[in-house]
Amino acid sequence: MTSGDNQGDIADFTRAIAINPQDANAYYNRGNAKFELGDKQGAIADYSQAIAINPQYAPAYNNRGAIKFDLGDNQGATADYNHAIAINPQYDAAYNNRGLARFELGDNQGAIFDFTQAIGINPHDAAPDLGDNQGATADYNQAIAINPHYDAAYNNRALARFELGDNQGAIFDFTQAIGINPHDAAAYYNRGNVYFNLGDNQEAIYDYNQAIAINPQYDAAYANRGNVKSDLGDYQGAIADYDQAIAINPQDPEAYYNRGLAKSDLGDKQGEIADFNQAIAINPHYAAAYYNRGIAKSDLGDKQGAIDDYNQAIAINPQYGAAFSNRGYAKFELGDNQGAILDLTHAITIDSQDADAFNNRGLAKFELGDKHGAIDDHSQAIAINSQYSFAYFNRGIAKSDLGDKQGAIDDYNEAIAINPKDIDFYINRGLAKFVLGDKQGAIDDHSQAIAIDPHCADAYLNRAATWQSLANTTQMCADLAVASRLGDSAAQEYFARMCQ
Repeated sequence: MTSGDNQGDIADFTRAIAINPQDANAYYNRGNAKFELGDKQGAIADYSQAIAINPQYAPAYNNRGAIKFDLGDNQGATADYNHAIAINPQYDAAYNNRGLARFELGDNQGAIFDFTQAIGINPHDAAPDLGDNQGATADYNQAIAINPHYDAAYNNRALARFELGDNQGAIFDFTQAIGINPHDAAAYYNRGNVYFNLGDNQEAIYDYNQAIAINPQYDAAYANRGNVKSDLGDYQGAIADYDQAIAINPQDPEAYYNRGLAKSDLGDKQGEIADFNQAIAINPHYAAAYYNRGIAKSDLGDKQGAIDDYNQAIAINPQYGAAFSNRGYAKFELGDNQGAILDLTHAITIDSQDADAFNNRGLAKFELGDKHGAIDDHSQAIAINSQYSFAYFNRGIAKSDLGDKQGAIDDYNEAIAINPKDIDFYINRGLAKFVLGDKQGAIDDHSQAIAIDPHCADAYLNRAATWQSLANTTQMCADLAVASRLGDSAAQEYFARMCQ
């Protein structure tokens, strides 16, 4: 036994050992005192000496194993727990601890077995009736008195079950742990994670709320509650939770990263970039932070800065298909079509279901004059995602450029059916109809574009050209006048020449 005065205890046990060098208990207790003072190697040496004197000293094996586990030696820890269990098959703490070591080694089934053994050693139903708070407290105290590792075993088995995809089994075990110890913030937190994984956001939020109520400094609970709120579209609420997580733990790159994503959803690009900067400063190997900062820079018009960030993401993760895809599109926007095709092809090699990569490679091929190749790529994008309106639209442009106006109209029809609010779809379909002689259809399409956006000068200008072909000078001049007021220089020239 120790008194709490660890230095004094060490001195006392050292004197006892000097008197009786075969006193295994003195070595064991001195090891405990050394451990309390942070002298882990000294503690291991004393536990080893106790075992040498008494090879049946199960607690010495267990405690030595716990220190090895703490030092990252999971194999060595497991070996010690094996000895402790062989000596005492009813040693619940050793089963629980071996389960933890097995869990860290990736042996989830072995971990579940051990945690189940730890639970099975205690035949008492220690779960309290949560409706009777005073009785619950009494039952909890009794449960701890019977077996202080009981709720931990449920917790740990739940984690192993979760890793194996057994979400319902994990929920059952976390609920049991909470029943034993209603003040176990980690059990609420972990059960919340399982509910979130199952898409049950309200239950997840309830559990994170409970974890935070028990432990107001639980940064991970704030952060994960923020993730749920973000998933529900409550971006301001999410940001408030990330703020709390960061205030408690300013070195958590995930909290900055996720806050950046929430700011992105609110349109705060500069705030988003600032958070990604922080995440990268904490973790310079955070590929996703570079990638998303690149997207933000691209949205702000900094295409080269975006490429630089995609370069960093790819250097960290050479299989980052989305980074290749976005870098390719940024190169396309800068006019580097060959470079774009190389990146987009690489993205497709990594992920053959990347519809955006096919669509954007089609755009680059079109710019290089490979219209048929462009059509093939847009078709592939549509095969992957039949609701990809822009792939239909872009394929329509390529068909139109090759003279297939009806094929183009068919594609524009599909694009409009999917997204009836994009004015470019109507304008291009109107132009194709005009070429095919369907002038009323052309007018209708340009009118629809104007109804969606009354400030679209191109729609007025194109409709004016259609009115001109129908010899309707009044309507032509009316449309040219509006396009002129909207700042279209061609419309201004035509209006001055033809309407004044």
